[in-house]
Amino acid sequence: MEPAGYRGRHKVLIMKCPEYDPAAISRIIRRGMDILGAKPSGKVLAKPNAVLAHADVFPHAFTRKEFLEGVLSAVRDCGTVIEELAVGERSGITIPTRFSFRNAGYPEVLRKNRARAYYFDECRQVPLRLTKKGSLHKVIFVAKPVLDCDFFINLPKLKAHPWTRMTAALKNLIGIQDDRHRLIDHNSFLEHKIADLQEAIPPGLIAVDAIIAGQKMMLTPTPFHIGAVVLGLNACAVDTVCSHMIHLRSDDVVHLRLASERGHGPRRLEEIELLGDYPLEEVREKTKGFQFCMERIDRYFTPPANLSCTVGSFPEECSREYCWGGCPGALQEAMHIFRGYDPDVDNKMKKVRFVVGNVRGPLDLQPDERVLFAGDCTAWEGFLDGSKVTIQSTYKRNAEEEVTETKSNDMLLKLTGALWHCFRRRSSRFLHVKGCPVSVAQHVSYLSSLGKIGNPNFDRRMVLPVTLAYWQMRAHRLWNRFFG
Repeated sequence: MEPAGYRGRHKVLIMKCPEYDPAAISRIIRRGMDILGAKPSGKVLAKPNAVLAHADVFPHAFTRKEFLEGVLSAVRDCGTVIEELAVGERSGITIPTRFSFRNAGYPEVLRKNRARAYYFDECRQVPLRLTKKGSLHKVIFVAKPVLDCDFFINLPKLKAHPWTRMTAALKNLIGIQDDRHRLIDHNSFLEHKIADLQEAIPPGLIAVDAIIAGQKMMLTPTPFHIGAVVLGLNACAVDTVCSHMIHLRSDDVVHLRLASERGHGPRRLEEIELLGDYPLEEVREKTKGFQFCMERIDRYFTPPANLSCTVGSFPEECSREYCWGGCPGALQEAMHIFRGYDPDVDNKMKKVRFVVGNVRGPLDLQPDERVLFAGDCTAWEGFLDGSKVTIQSTYKRNAEEEVTETKSNDMLLKLTGALWHCFRRRSSRFLHVKGCPVSVAQHVSYLSSLGKIGNPNFDRRMVLPVTLAYWQMRAHRLWNRFFG
């Protein structure tokens, strides 16, 4: 019999799972569904974190295929009247989702479990009216399969995050939108955007891949073995437990606090019934050395390094001092991508000064240092090589715009646009890149050109498979527009 003090509490299980063994994971998921009373039926959609996957360069960024296989087999065994079993996601930095699925090893798992793939960059995006007080917009757009499903299975990878401290169940929903809508409010309002997305999800199950968690970065994380699977029905409850597992205060995870304040779930351990065979204190003892990277770029990239940063003030009241969700974090992730391809890239690149925000005063550049002014909110006035330069802010809050009026974030257009911009300004001391935010992918191209370093987009391991996946994506998107 359940003690009276536990009635009404959200249940979260922390289960020991030392290895990526699909059979063991399946047993854990089946047991968890039984304890939680989760019964998949109808249209079942699983959403892993496949932000980017590649065995050589991005081996720890995504939900592992063994984890996905264990979940799908458990659902097949325990589900009732399953009309459709599917896996859906939108990968990050404009890379086609087909590329990440292929490199993560998902297609084999899907075939084995008779599951369908939904690539959200190919699917129709449909409107969802938001009802919670505090939402940034009245309507957001999400991939149609998300709103069509009856049972949603959230399969995040537990990782540190340089913009939001942590990514788990709540943050994983960024991948239910295509690129046109994904980057709306991906700036000072990123944490608010994550809270908005919680209204899109029907009831279901959450299973967090915390067997090997990720430290520091989200795309190029440093692996950290925890050996755990975290299960629950409520994203706020699961993320509260995950935050304590890696020594974060739940109130310091802003999107968790915002989602909880809107009534999506608890953020206090006292409101959660902790179950499972892996005590929280034992997990915390193991994760004492877990590392984060919530550092401002003007402290992270400093002279005498070849990349240095000047950061000004920002236009929104919620984050005047720093824009955690926008261009600064994108720069950081871009540089870690370069390091993944070439560990010595910091020493090889030419001198670049990155300027973001409203900056006053001289930049004090080195004689051979070029300048990248990044983002719509960036403003500066001064002299470069004896000539007057004025960079004007064109920032307009995305929440003031209709979300249907979205600009293309197509991979090929962004790549060719950045390369053409760099070519036209090749003899100039500076470039001003507009956008809110300037994406990770754009930063990669601009840093490559200004710093005279190899562009990962043209790496032999990437260029052909990404190009193939891109044209497959374009063809299927066109088909789905008329027949999907």
